[in-house]
Amino acid sequence: MAPTGTTTPWHARDAAAVLDELASSPRGLTAAEAGERQQRFGPNALTARPPDPAWKIVLRQFRSPLIAILLVAAAVTLLLQDYVDAIAILIVLVLNATIGFWQELRADREMRALASLTVPAARVVRDGHVRSVSATELVPGDVVALESGERVPADLRLLDAHALLVDESMLTGESDSVHKTADPVAELTEVADRTSMLFSGTFATSGRAHGVVVAIGADTELGVINELVQGAPDPTPLQLIIRRLERRIGLFVGLVAAIVFLAGALLGEELEEIFLSAVSMAVATIPEALPVVLTIALAIGVRRMAARNAIVRTLPAVETLGSTTVIASDKTGTLTQNRLTAERLWTARGFADIVDAPLELDDTARAALRTGALVNECHANAESEADFLGDTVDVALAVAARDTAVVGLDDELPEQFAHLPYEPQNGYAQSLRDEPGGLVLHVKGAPELVLAMCSSVAGADEPFVAVRESVLAANAELAREGYRVLALARRRFPSGESPESAPHGPELPHPSELELLGLVAMTDPPRPEARASIEQCRAAGLRVIMITGDHPLTATTIADRLGIAVDGGVITGVEVGDLDDDALRARLRTVTVAARVSPTDKLRIVRALQQLGHTVAVTGDGVNDAPALKAAAIGVAMGRAGTDVAREASDVVLTDDRFATIVEAVRQGRVTFAAIRKATFFLLSTGFGIMLAVAVSVFLDQPLLFIPIQVLWLNVVTSGLQDVALAFEPEEGDELRRPPRPSSEGILSKALWGRTVVTAIWMAAVLLAAFAWALNSGYALDHARTLVLTLFVIMSFFQSGSARTEHRSLFTVSPFSNPFLIATALGAIGLQALVMTWGPAAAVLGLVPLTLAEWAGCAIAASSVLVIVELDKFVRRLLGRRRLR
Repeated sequence: MAPTGTTTPWHARDAAAVLDELASSPRGLTAAEAGERQQRFGPNALTARPPDPAWKIVLRQFRSPLIAILLVAAAVTLLLQDYVDAIAILIVLVLNATIGFWQELRADREMRALASLTVPAARVVRDGHVRSVSATELVPGDVVALESGERVPADLRLLDAHALLVDESMLTGESDSVHKTADPVAELTEVADRTSMLFSGTFATSGRAHGVVVAIGADTELGVINELVQGAPDPTPLQLIIRRLERRIGLFVGLVAAIVFLAGALLGEELEEIFLSAVSMAVATIPEALPVVLTIALAIGVRRMAARNAIVRTLPAVETLGSTTVIASDKTGTLTQNRLTAERLWTARGFADIVDAPLELDDTARAALRTGALVNECHANAESEADFLGDTVDVALAVAARDTAVVGLDDELPEQFAHLPYEPQNGYAQSLRDEPGGLVLHVKGAPELVLAMCSSVAGADEPFVAVRESVLAANAELAREGYRVLALARRRFPSGESPESAPHGPELPHPSELELLGLVAMTDPPRPEARASIEQCRAAGLRVIMITGDHPLTATTIADRLGIAVDGGVITGVEVGDLDDDALRARLRTVTVAARVSPTDKLRIVRALQQLGHTVAVTGDGVNDAPALKAAAIGVAMGRAGTDVAREASDVVLTDDRFATIVEAVRQGRVTFAAIRKATFFLLSTGFGIMLAVAVSVFLDQPLLFIPIQVLWLNVVTSGLQDVALAFEPEEGDELRRPPRPSSEGILSKALWGRTVVTAIWMAAVLLAAFAWALNSGYALDHARTLVLTLFVIMSFFQSGSARTEHRSLFTVSPFSNPFLIATALGAIGLQALVMTWGPAAAVLGLVPLTLAEWAGCAIAASSVLVIVELDKFVRRLLGRRRLR
């Protein structure tokens, strides 16, 4: 709900004026008013894309161009009255649709969780009394009570706030909690700095407040972002290249079939026979098994990724990861731990490492950390002994004290007489404790402010004036390194001092005469494995760009620790807004860090990278990442710390939230695409070989090379077995040492297209030569066709082996690493031997048995295709090494 009486936004208006605008009061709405507004505004719920009905998901499995070819192939085989082959093709269609339907339906059900971001219950003031209601019942004008640990149920304009800190990282990307007050802020203030507002889906980490609901559901900041992730996704790179391949193959095969039919008619062939030959040639050439290979290969990739903690929501996403050229990664929670951590400590004795050497701290350092634990409002998590709940700074100090054995979880803390919680306008917090030696005042706060309260520095050998400069220098150094710095100090009151002269009671005076204990430096540290993973990305030709809502200095520091070079500088959200599209694209050619960006900025960056020709994978866990996750070629969301909106917008969800898993997923994507490429090469080379042999035979003064039923048999016994087995081909081991596949490259590279043409021509030439030799040697026509048919089956055996590696020699690969391929390749030869010796099958196919010598001759001639492919690989490897010199 927007303001109606004025254009001034809610965050810039006085709280009383907001209540007047909404016809509400601090006592809230009456039940009748709330009911009327519920009718007018509807429920407080996000708009979610409704799940597709089952029938639509089923139909979607048949919209692939290659599936259309399968349907045509089934219709043609029915017209040819080859019912066995027609049934086989229909089974393939059903299998493909079933696998795709099951995967898509399961993923949709598992990830449809948008509603969980809406709090199931909220404490609202109705008729002057606080009551608990379903968050969906909230309406504009409701007054909501909020305490530490609760999720904000709608967009609220604060009416009052007491030490209120809110975690807005899921919305803005900021890792630090934000201090909120009821004071209005300037109209043009960015969302991240609107301290007078609370936004739906964020968490109160400490304090309490009352706020009036100003927006619900789709009108909230969360709802606006949610709308950006609705709608149909763009087609993936794999889907685009498959469509392109289908168009090219369909046009080529149709043209050749028409030429063969016309040529046969002009040469006086029987029209029916030449028509059936042309159609069967087309069916044998079209890679109708490719959709099944694609589905199986992608399903295998899904299974492999699931075993490595990556859940794939849509099958094509497996391959898309393999073609990624840029990973645009969120910082908070993805590259970093989303957990503020005390890492370094400065005392008069110098710097100390809290994380790597927690038990080697001196007494002054331990005293400083103890003060940090005592001026602290966080508390232990009842569900986990290792965690704390509360403000991120307090949690970081409590964890540091625990890990350094300064204060344990079960230690009984000194009694607290009084305390003053941290308030930004004060800049410090203090706690008065009754300790064995007397009362002790513990203080933490901004270094410059706390230093002004001090009169000495613990452990210093020099006068305070001299040490003061060292303190300021240490603070400046830590700040330059991107740390958040706090000063820790204390003041002891002698045990003999009377209570009247010591600070006591609920009100504490301004501290003075403090002893500075040290400076503690905190940051959201990188994930332990992130740097090595980024190095792997670099070796694999992947560019990593860090995109965050954090301050540029913090972003730069983290980037440096992660090994992300910042030679191109840092681009900020303000700069993104000032640049036109051309200038932004030019800037992104070198930039590796984007800081202080909004969800809209992030989305624009992703679009600009795509316009530069990149296949972009976006990683993130927050609501602010969702639009970019949706727009990217591949969206990767965090499963543990990630929000439901982010998961809904993604293609892949990481169950362990590790950046390293993304790199592993990229590797598996490349393995999957390589398997698809190998199967496609096998299908097209053998299919084109048959097509070329049949087409040329029409123009020769000899009988047809194959009758239609024999061509269809070849299609089943070769393309129907080995190609599926190639989908199970394991990794070659160098997937992350190769650059990404160019976006302009199709399923086959130029080298593989060349190899396809060469081997197809060679296979056709060998078949035609063998057929001519058999006829000239006096073989009967059925015998000659059996010989050539067997020759091609054995050729397919060798070609399936050649297809296992694109660059390496086949002889460097273990023949047992893909046992399924061995079984199917040998099985194809066994089936050929069976049908030529089994009377009924031999009669149908027009085959006769061959002698062992004929089998041996076929094997020797067929092995020549392996020699051709190995020579091609050797020459290309040799040329590649020469180019590198």
